[in-house]
Amino acid sequence: MDEQDPLTQAVIGAAIEVHREMGPGLLESIYQKCLVHELRLRKIECQPKARLHIAYKGEIIDDDDLVIDVFVPGRLVVELKAIEKLLPIHEAQLLTYLRLSKTHTGLLINFNVRLLKEGLKRMVL
Repeated sequence: MDEQDPLTQAVIGAAIEVHREMGPGLLESIYQKCLVHELRLRKIECQPKARLHIAYKGEIIDDDDLVIDVFVPGRLVVELKAIEKLLPIHEAQLLTYLRLSKTHTGLLINFNVRLLKEGLKRMVL
């Protein structure tokens, strides 16, 4: 990865700590709760399960279907997975969340890996 901002580095550090404590093999929802707890311990304010409002032709049509796992509004979108391997569709999902939330930086984190750096992808719009 190239140079990162302090927030991204801090979130990656928190995710590494969660992975070190919990290991691979759990549900995504467990990692999400642990990561939010770890971020709050580190005084990083975030919104878990942040709902994205979908606007179509100037009208809000939905706010139930798209949920960001961990969101630092306007600064960082974190999409979590606990799967065998990351696929291009997961990157597309993160890019869509970035675009719709008007956020430039995102992290795609797969906790179901031996070393977390193997399941980490940073994306910038």
